Amino acid sequence: MKLEKNVNNRLGIFFFYDKKGIVDKYVTYLLDDLTQNLKDLIIVVNGQLNQENLSLLEPYGKVIQRENKGFDVWAYKAGIESVGWDKLNQYDEFIMFNNTIMGPVYPFKETFDKMDEQDLDFWGLTKFFEIDGDPFGTVKYGYVPDHIQSHFITVRKSLFETQVFREYWQNMPMITSYGEAIGFHEAIFTKTFSDLGFTYDVSVNVDALRDMNTYPLMMMPTKLLSDYRCPIFKKRSFFHMPSDFLRNTTGQQTSELYDYLRNETSYDVDMIWDPVLRIAPMWDLVKNLNLEYTLPSDVAKMTEAEAAKQKTVFVMHCYFDDLIDESFALAAKFPDSTDIFITTNSAEKQALLADKFNALPNKVDVRVIANRGRDVSSLMVGVKDVILNYDIACFAHDKKTAQINPGTVGESFAYKCFENVASSSDYVLNAIDLFAKNPRLGIASPPEPNHGVMYSTLGFEWGPNFPLTKEVHQELNLHSPISVDSPPVAPLGTMFWFRPKALKPLFDRDYEYEDFPAEPNGIDGTYLHAIERIYPYVAQSEGYYPALMMSDKFSAVEYLNLKFYLRQFNQISGNNGYGPYWEEMVHGVIESFNQNMTIPQLFKRLTKKILIVLLPQNLIIGLGKIKRKVRRVK
Repeated sequence: MKLEKNVNNRLGIFFFYDKKGIVDKYVTYLLDDLTQNLKDLIIVVNGQLNQENLSLLEPYGKVIQRENKGFDVWAYKAGIESVGWDKLNQYDEFIMFNNTIMGPVYPFKETFDKMDEQDLDFWGLTKFFEIDGDPFGTVKYGYVPDHIQSHFITVRKSLFETQVFREYWQNMPMITSYGEAIGFHEAIFTKTFSDLGFTYDVSVNVDALRDMNTYPLMMMPTKLLSDYRCPIFKKRSFFHMPSDFLRNTTGQQTSELYDYLRNETSYDVDMIWDPVLRIAPMWDLVKNLNLEYTLPSDVAKMTEAEAAKQKTVFVMHCYFDDLIDESFALAAKFPDSTDIFITTNSAEKQALLADKFNALPNKVDVRVIANRGRDVSSLMVGVKDVILNYDIACFAHDKKTAQINPGTVGESFAYKCFENVASSSDYVLNAIDLFAKNPRLGIASPPEPNHGVMYSTLGFEWGPNFPLTKEVHQELNLHSPISVDSPPVAPLGTMFWFRPKALKPLFDRDYEYEDFPAEPNGIDGTYLHAIERIYPYVAQSEGYYPALMMSDKFSAVEYLNLKFYLRQFNQISGNNGYGPYWEEMVHGVIESFNQNMTIPQLFKRLTKKILIVLLPQNLIIGLGKIKRKVRRVK
């Protein structure tokens, strides 16, 4: 069945679901374009919307709100039933689509004009290629056949007026899981009707890529947009499992997609951030978008005159009077237009610092704060009266890590922090430029320490701090996802760049010194360490993303360190027959450990893992020292 050109006798059935009932701008943008090609639209909402969000959908068509059950499948069924089969026959075709897609990158009219000319019974935008086996355990064929993806399926009268099509929907069982939504509908819809002789196709025909990947839209989105003018991309691209991406790509697919959208199309990428930040686990988002910025330390992308257009502040807490020269050298890297606030804990140190720092051409303010809360209270209390006056901020503090032996380990941690917040004057200008050019960037932190005794921080970023951090998350009424299974992308040395308005809820909390624990303070597991980890969650809740930042010099150190660690793990795992995929190596090693352990050994191992999470780091270090001494005595 072909359609007459430019006769939009189409019905749309749009399934909408958002966990918090929010209709984002990307949804109305999608509907603005698509409804130009429709005669009528029915919007089926799983769940209830408040009036504000409901009013955003009502201009586009009839809105049906229903109980959140049956997934998209029963939402489409409800839409069809609300129209009725007799009225449905008045249309030439109807479209089932949902808000898991974003776009259009190109006008949908291109797609409809192209498909109108084809003699088809049903069609879609994109296809998922056949895979052996059934990972969902719900597909009646025992494997996943080629199929049109259910985010956009169009059915013409030649199919929907038939009894077999009616029976398909009338006999549709209740869908109770994602696997059933795939197995009872998406994976079988295409084969069910093509086996009966009905013809189909997709507008984005990428059969030539069949041998590349079974899911081109997820794993090769930029190619589909650039070479095939695919009008849509998946929202899930930004929070899909990194392990699955790395099984299929080198990890570039999502950041490449974002860059293409931003630089090569008219699609407003700002529409991506609100819905994604609201639901994406922090680490998945950072990994998929590769939100690590490596900045040059010997050439500036911004002039000092351009930097002066950004209201920038540098805040530093100085506690050690024997580190004043080093602190001054750090502050001297900031452009003259940057205001500098120095906090310290005594009038004597204030005089020393003022005498030193007033030599700078910057506006300098040296303040005395209470000796309670350390560097955290410096930022949260010491400058809370001025911090929100600025567009961009950098925070640092002098640093000694005396509790760690040898001393070079602690000194290297300090180097890692300082090098990656203010490597040079050019680097500082590049950091200001970074925030100026990325308005959704909320906080940028150096990578966590992973050398010496701090190696285990990699993989145990929460340490014993998750319960307390979650309490702070609840106290601040944050909306960003937080889970012990997703590590914080946080400044674990409490040195970082940030956008003050991205952390506004923290400053609005109006902390006082008494809110922080009195000295002496532990080196881990305290309220200070919870605040250290809450920063990126505040930014994400406010609609800004967290990122990592490194100097070009240090990126080489970090990369080669991590390669050194991982290479040894791979050798051990591979030599024991595990692989070739990363997950197989990890699972194989875990299985081997569990199989070779006696019950007491397994109990000891599990207990150790629990203690590492729960106990303060200083106690763990102390226990480790005792253990080593006992071994030497033996």
